[in-house]
Amino acid sequence: MKNTFGQSISVTIFGESHGMAIGAVIDGMCPGIEIDNEYIRDALSKRRPSTMADTQRAEKDNFQILSGVFEGKTTGTPIAIVIPNEDTRSKDYSKIKSVARPAHADYTAECKYHGYQDYRGGGHFSGRVTAAIVAVGAIMNMALKELNIKIGTHILSCGGVYDKEFSDIENEIDKLNEMSFPVLSDCEEKMMEKILLAKNDKDSVGGVLQTAIYGMPRGVGEPWFDSVESVLAHALFSVGGVKGIEFGKGFELSKMRGSQANDEMYISENKILTKTNNNGGINGGITNGMPIVFNTAIKPTPSIAQKQQTINFETNENTNIEIEGRHDPAIVRRACPVVNAISAICMCDLLAQRYGTDVFKKGI
Repeated sequence: MKNTFGQSISVTIFGESHGMAIGAVIDGMCPGIEIDNEYIRDALSKRRPSTMADTQRAEKDNFQILSGVFEGKTTGTPIAIVIPNEDTRSKDYSKIKSVARPAHADYTAECKYHGYQDYRGGGHFSGRVTAAIVAVGAIMNMALKELNIKIGTHILSCGGVYDKEFSDIENEIDKLNEMSFPVLSDCEEKMMEKILLAKNDKDSVGGVLQTAIYGMPRGVGEPWFDSVESVLAHALFSVGGVKGIEFGKGFELSKMRGSQANDEMYISENKILTKTNNNGGINGGITNGMPIVFNTAIKPTPSIAQKQQTINFETNENTNIEIEGRHDPAIVRRACPVVNAISAICMCDLLAQRYGTDVFKKGI
């Protein structure tokens, strides 16, 4: 398994859904970053189940920072974070350990790990592991705040209900980061109706998230293979449930003429800006100073209670499955802080590659 991401600032994740704990190690963070435990707790609370549309698995996420922080500030040595698992029900999985749940990693994990994988709750492939990523992202965001960089994500669509797109990005990010159900318009109730309707049908829905990164300096990115887009896509596609990424207008650009797609440039108050942001703040894999904007497609939760056809890979027989246990009919809301965290990890690493790991204290 490849569980480490990053070049100058790296993150290694560990743990399984029903194991003793999950966690992460951050290596390369500069010394002197102030760590606010309440900020980390708040970030984790936004990922936890909190509505009728979420799983009923109630983890407290009582994290511990074991190393790398002394007297409230980073020391420059590896930061180890551990989050115990408490509310597990492993018996829900024992009778289907050889039955592949459709659209899960059960069968592919069997192909790769030959029966030695921890099958309970999806093991290392579970969305539970994203709690560790969110904790890491909170620390990364504390570093980014030193440079006045902000990240925010909202639910652009869910179950066929649409939110408006970003417009006043800096102020909208501030509002979104205070919300448990992050949307920019009055669409939460309609989205919840669609999610609960799917739940009543023993089904699930997906959606699209829109993320904005405000304040990134121009000139960041390492083409070809560590371009801003490729770094973000690499990390985001590592998250279970993510099935598509588009930057700026993305696939809509394919329908435009160049005269429509190009972002015309101008100078205002000695700043170089673009009239539009169709390319999402990135040209040639390098930031141009405009906000980085991208959309992330989240598939419907694969754990549904309807009867589905599948196989038993131990007996090599066809069978049916009705998935039991506690599952989200939609993961789009809980995916928002995960995407924010992944974005923060990527931005910190790209900044450190460009300016060195002390950039967050010494500035640009």
